[in-house]
Amino acid sequence: MVDIAHQAAINPASGRGAAATRALVPLASIDPGQWRALAQRVIEPNGYYLPGWELAVSEAARGRTDASALPVFDGSSALLIGLMPVVSLWRAWKIPLPALVSAHPYGTLCSPLIDRDAPIEAATRLLRLAREAGAHALVLNDVALDGAAMSSLKDVLNRDGLKPRILSSYIRASLDATQDGETLLHGALGAKKLKELRRQRHRLEEHGPVAFEVARKPDEIGLGLETFLQLEASGWKGKRGTALIQHAGDATFIRRAVSALAETAQCEVISLRAGTTPVAAGIVLRHQDRAFFFKLGIDERFARYSPGVQLTLDLTRHLCADPAITSADSTASADHPMINPIWRGRFAIGDVLIPLRRHDPVVALIHAALVGLNVAHKAARRVVRLLRK
Repeated sequence: MVDIAHQAAINPASGRGAAATRALVPLASIDPGQWRALAQRVIEPNGYYLPGWELAVSEAARGRTDASALPVFDGSSALLIGLMPVVSLWRAWKIPLPALVSAHPYGTLCSPLIDRDAPIEAATRLLRLAREAGAHALVLNDVALDGAAMSSLKDVLNRDGLKPRILSSYIRASLDATQDGETLLHGALGAKKLKELRRQRHRLEEHGPVAFEVARKPDEIGLGLETFLQLEASGWKGKRGTALIQHAGDATFIRRAVSALAETAQCEVISLRAGTTPVAAGIVLRHQDRAFFFKLGIDERFARYSPGVQLTLDLTRHLCADPAITSADSTASADHPMINPIWRGRFAIGDVLIPLRRHDPVVALIHAALVGLNVAHKAARRVVRLLRK
C-alpha cells in the first residue's frame, strides 16, 4: 500500500506515465532565468520561493533536499507563469496516499508563485499539472489565506465546483512599512514602554557605542551571516540543538542562500553592536515590495537590555524609511511575545487541502489522515512543553 500510493503521486502507472513525467520535474531542472523572471511578475511575493533560496534548501538543508516542482507554462510552452515546489505526502509525513505537498522552504510561507499577468491561466494549469502527476489533492502549508495566490486558486476551484479545506490556521504579525517608523512605534508600544527601552539602550551603551548595521553587498554579507550564526548557536537554539550552524546541511544551505540572494539584492543581514561586540543579528529577505524577517539571534549575556527588541525597533525604522518596501511579514508563530507587540498588522496564515477532482473519496481519506496527524502533533507539543517546565 505504501509503495503503491507513493508511486501514484510521483509516477502514476498506465498511459498517464509520460504526462506525469512532464508534470512533475526535479526542482533543480527549472531554468533559473525563467524562475527569476517569474519572481519579478508574481501576484504575491514569497521570498522563500525565490530561486536563490529554495534551490539552496533543496540542495542541502536537513530533511528538505531533492524537492520536485510543478512548473506552469503558458499556451506556447515558452513562458514560465507559475511554479510550486512540492514533495509527495509520503515524503512529507509518511502518509501513503496520493497527494502533493508544498515543499517546505525553511521559512514559514509556501504560497506558490503565480504570474500576475495570467493568474487564472497559471492557477488552472497548476491544478491540471497536479492531476497529471497522479495526485488527488494538493496540500499547501503556511499560505496567506487571503493572499492573491490563494485567491487565484479559489477562483479556479469555484469555477470547477471544488472547495478548499482549511486544515489549520493562525493570525501572524506583519508591518505596514508605509507609515513613519517613529509614529508607528509610538502607537504600538506607547510612550512608557519606549522610555523603558531607551533606558535599556543607554545602559547597553556602557559596553560601547550602540550601532545598527545592515550588510547587503555580496562582499560584506558573509561576515554578517557568520555573526548571526554564532549568536543563534550561543542561545537557547544552540542548547536545543536546532541552530543552523549545528547541522552541516543547514549551514551549507544558509550560506549558499544568503550569498545567492545578496547577488540579486534580495537579502540583508542586520546586526546591533555595543562597541565591537555583536549583541543581536537577524536575516531579512526582500521580494518585490515585501520584506520577510527570517530569523533572529541574540547574545543572552545582554538579555537585560532586550537586544532582540532593540534590533527589531531599528529594523522597523529601517524598513519604514525604505520607499521600496511597503510591508513586512514577521514569518513568526501565533502570539509571538516579541514581535506581536511591535508589528501590529495581522493576516491569516494556514494549511489548506485542495481537492483536484469532484466527489473524490480519496480526498476524504487524505483529509482524515491530515487531521489525525495534526491532533497527534498538538499532543506531542503539549508533552514537550510539560517536560520543559
